[in-house]
Amino acid sequence: MTDHRMPAAEVSVSVDLVRRLLDEQHPDLADLPVEELANGWDNLVCRLGEEFLVRLPRRAVAAALVAHEQRWLPELADRLPLPVPAPVRVGQPTDQYPWSWSVVPFFPGRIAARSELDDPCSAAATLGGFLDALHAPAPSAAPANPARGVPLAERAEGVVTRLAHVDPDDRAFALQIWERALAAPVWSGPPLWLHGDLHPANLLVDHGRISAVIDFGDITSGDPATDLSVAWMLFTAEQRAALRQAYGRADDATWVRARGWALALSLVFLSHSADNPLMHGIGERTFRAVLQ
Repeated sequence: MTDHRMPAAEVSVSVDLVRRLLDEQHPDLADLPVEELANGWDNLVCRLGEEFLVRLPRRAVAAALVAHEQRWLPELADRLPLPVPAPVRVGQPTDQYPWSWSVVPFFPGRIAARSELDDPCSAAATLGGFLDALHAPAPSAAPANPARGVPLAERAEGVVTRLAHVDPDDRAFALQIWERALAAPVWSGPPLWLHGDLHPANLLVDHGRISAVIDFGDITSGDPATDLSVAWMLFTAEQRAALRQAYGRADDATWVRARGWALALSLVFLSHSADNPLMHGIGERTFRAVLQ
């Protein structure tokens, strides 16, 4: 299933470009050292001194996601129990670079996909509490997302297509899980704020504890089961129970849908990780957890 590679950059992004943009728009930060940390699907991320990161979109679609973070994270950050990267500075488009960009706080730690948790049950409860705080009713102006927060039926075509490439020994059981999730009652409450892309590469761990939640580019509203799928990406059954208890309001239908979302997302990760071993590993772990 690993036959899709990372999208190519639509503009040239580099440390030198970051330096030029800082010198032009935020000269008080321009003397800080700049070091590339990641050049991923959507953004170039650079360390800026000791306290900051710079996020520079490398594709037009990512530029829209950065704009969502700039608009909404400052409003949400104060009521969330874990740090989130609300921008501290906003960069403007110029003749040399076409989109808005952000300076955000630097949070210590490593992504959860590459870290060990000292107490996974406690970490699961921490994440459940964070999602309980985040999942408040969202305003009508919240960003729309055609792929996250939507009814699971809207993901059906992709799931069935990708399942055709799964080992036959797993396919039948995975299809049963998917059909059970589709049969669960749909979300009937108000659209709730969602992270939209909550997986172990968007969680930071510091000193063995979940310390921050990052990359809110897919922030949207809708069915909370989308975010609750993270329970299968990072935790065992016992630990998932701790997350659900701390979250406190996931009824059985929501939990069944969350398992369906975990299956759907695991297949996406597996089918788009030809050159990304990290995401392939998350996809494989999630797929196995869903089938257990």
